[in-house]
Amino acid sequence: MPPMTTDPGQQVVRTQPLEAVTGVQLMQGIGVPQARGFWADAWSQVLKRPAAVCGLVWVGVITFCAVFAPILANGHPLIMETLDAQRHVVSASSPLLRSLTPMDVLLLLTPFAGLPCLLLRGEGSRVRALRLVLAGFVSAMIVAMLASIAQAMILGRDPTPWLKTLRDDSYAGFKVGLGAAAIVACLGLLVPLGTARLKRVLVLLIACSVAGAVVWRTWEREPDKFDYRDRQAAGQVRAVYTLVPFSPDQRYSELNRRRPLSTLGAGLGLKSDAPGADHTFVLGTDAFGADVFTQILHASRLSISIGVVSTGIALLIGVTMGAIMGYFGGWVDLMLYRIVEVFMAVPVLFLLIVAVAVLPTEWRNTYVMMAIIGCFTWTNMARYTRAEFLKLRNQDFVQAARAVGLPLRSILFRHMLPNGVAPVLVDTSFSIAAAINIEAVLSYLNLGPIGQASWGKLLSSAISAEGEFKWWLAVFPGLAIFLTVLAYNLIGEALRDAIDPKLKKARV
Repeated sequence: MPPMTTDPGQQVVRTQPLEAVTGVQLMQGIGVPQARGFWADAWSQVLKRPAAVCGLVWVGVITFCAVFAPILANGHPLIMETLDAQRHVVSASSPLLRSLTPMDVLLLLTPFAGLPCLLLRGEGSRVRALRLVLAGFVSAMIVAMLASIAQAMILGRDPTPWLKTLRDDSYAGFKVGLGAAAIVACLGLLVPLGTARLKRVLVLLIACSVAGAVVWRTWEREPDKFDYRDRQAAGQVRAVYTLVPFSPDQRYSELNRRRPLSTLGAGLGLKSDAPGADHTFVLGTDAFGADVFTQILHASRLSISIGVVSTGIALLIGVTMGAIMGYFGGWVDLMLYRIVEVFMAVPVLFLLIVAVAVLPTEWRNTYVMMAIIGCFTWTNMARYTRAEFLKLRNQDFVQAARAVGLPLRSILFRHMLPNGVAPVLVDTSFSIAAAINIEAVLSYLNLGPIGQASWGKLLSSAISAEGEFKWWLAVFPGLAIFLTVLAYNLIGEALRDAIDPKLKKARV
């Protein structure tokens, strides 16, 4: 490290490289490395482990595929030109963009909204901006989720009379989207974002308005039709496709269980110059003739969303319960810990199987699965938080916060929680991996969300009804599950070692 000398104005000046320092120089701060914060030091230790870095890279790849899957793999043309009888272009459109769901739009807009925040100067302003973007995305996602559940109820098989009236209303999507936005906006005022109330209201209203508009626009989406190649052969349109020109629900019954690198033209007996004849099934097809690679890309969204959202729900419940138990102790701790023990005794997998058997078909979706997993897997987080708060509640800074009259919420979540959240964050990575495993098992048993691609569902089709085993239907989705779960476990293990005080002393 280059040495430091002081000028008459007491300013530190760099000079020639320093080989040794004296005790006086050390007392003046010369030659002493700059101290880093707790999490900065822990993160630097995580990045020193090659296995953890590999895990982070894989999680980044899966997250990228989850966000941009509708753009990377889609059976609808990116650009389609309609032709007249003389082969002149009449109009141009983008069926791919029209086919996007509200959640697709929200996930695609969020990275572009968060990217400018990373370019802001100053760590504090960057964190505040990212917090606002995250709050807007969460509120918009909740609006889309509530509207989707309402749509399933209204368009169900046997809705109640007032739901039938709403179903016949041409503005049903607008009304449901507006109602969901109003609910989320009211609830958002109670969430502490660490910003001014006006900014909070603004970001929530913008997010809810965007989500409500998207829900209204896509309320009555027509069923997907993949007749573009036939129209191309008839000379009606010209189409340009994305990287992988197949959708998860685009099926060819004649092409079931085709080997990897099979072509569409060879399977359907098309001529080499026919539209789409050169399109290749990179990882083969499943039992229904759907592209396996496309389903793996789209299934990454289901696995990541269930893992992250359900763990987020569990984190919110577990930290709140553990903070209350650890801070108050006594009879409050005794009674609430009995509740923790009750939830610990509930087998989550069997509960999900029973819920799938009892709930109607329209309720077998991702949101219900997220809620069930999150509401019954928070017990370990509550126990870790309770143990940390029991140690912290008699510390001097907590006593000082009580003495100055700070509210309970500020004491628990602004002063005590940052000092006791480390074990909970380590458990979070393992919880995400466990949630992904649970979803894969349910989908393997054909009890997962209906109408969504899943790694477990692909695994279940590896063996046909005749007992014939197709290796590509087991290897590729199984490898995706294995690598994703392993990546989260490696990250959790590295983070656990990084914050371990005994190992930290050994490093020093």
